[in-house]
Amino acid sequence: MVVATRNNVIMEAYMKNLNPWNHLICFVVPSRLTPASAWHEHIPFAMFLVDLLKPNIIVELGTHYGDSYCAFCQAVKELHLDTACYAVDTWQGDPHSGLYGPEVLADLCTHHDPLYSSFSSLIQSTFDEAVEHFHDGTVDLLHIDGYHTYESVRHDFESWLPKMTSHGVVLLHDINVRERDFGIRKFWDEVKLKYPHFEFLHGHGLGVLAVGKMRSKELQKLFELPQEESIRIRDFFFQLGYHLTTKVRNKAMASELENQKGQLQELKADLHEIQRSIPMQLVNRYQRRVERLLPLGTRRRHYYELMLSGIRVILNEGWRSFWWNYKNYRRRRKIIPTKMSQMTQTTMRGLTKHDVNRLE
Repeated sequence: MVVATRNNVIMEAYMKNLNPWNHLICFVVPSRLTPASAWHEHIPFAMFLVDLLKPNIIVELGTHYGDSYCAFCQAVKELHLDTACYAVDTWQGDPHSGLYGPEVLADLCTHHDPLYSSFSSLIQSTFDEAVEHFHDGTVDLLHIDGYHTYESVRHDFESWLPKMTSHGVVLLHDINVRERDFGIRKFWDEVKLKYPHFEFLHGHGLGVLAVGKMRSKELQKLFELPQEESIRIRDFFFQLGYHLTTKVRNKAMASELENQKGQLQELKADLHEIQRSIPMQLVNRYQRRVERLLPLGTRRRHYYELMLSGIRVILNEGWRSFWWNYKNYRRRRKIIPTKMSQMTQTTMRGLTKHDVNRLE
């Protein structure tokens, strides 16, 4: 009981210094949520981190559709921060993300430019080319999400590390991916031994590294949280992020449903046009005339249907099959009357004289 009380006191002390509810920016719905991004579940934490750091410069390496980058920009704008943001990408793709054309950057610019171009720049270049244009010790928040082999991630981290300020923070995405030639997990296991860190396992994993001294007491508490409280923080941001993932999924399903409704309406319109067409009108008129002249159950209708069956056999199977079916039909027609006559004669023999008189 004493141990439990002491742990509760410790938890309360930490929550006083690190309480996400004091940063309502993490509850803001992102303005950009594309269907293909793998970063949706980390957007609430990204906005929360911007509020904690209040950075002067944010750099993202590997932007693709721009959901994560636009989340940083949206937080900067809504918090009224004096922050400069830079997204660096070739917007051509790589073996992990797949190759794509200029339409991806064009779509991002359509969303980004009217909202954030006053303080944000989209730099179409390689990471190595872009790093030469940033002074050492100027970047407060760096997000690395490029090519995920071990060698590439390590190179990106080491080449951009001198650009970080004395209180800089680095984010590494996909630290929980353990497939193909993703080597970022291996690099994360190495680098987290050198710096204060925190890691999220959902959304392919997100690693948070403090590569300098921390100005924010709340951020410092994040790296010092006891295990139980770390689990609570992870679950808190997972739930917020999962809500966004569900929102995107529901929107995609609603869009697909609308597309199917549209296709159904088109099919109905096509069917209506077919029914109104001259050939279809002739077919309908012919069928009505058949129903009137050859009612169901009549001998005329029976021979009419036999004729149609014979024509179908000739067209599909040939004359030989038609003659074979015709002979079988004639044979059955002869057998049935013969059997009926035999049954009638047998019945008559069994009648008594009294029965014959009754029939007369």
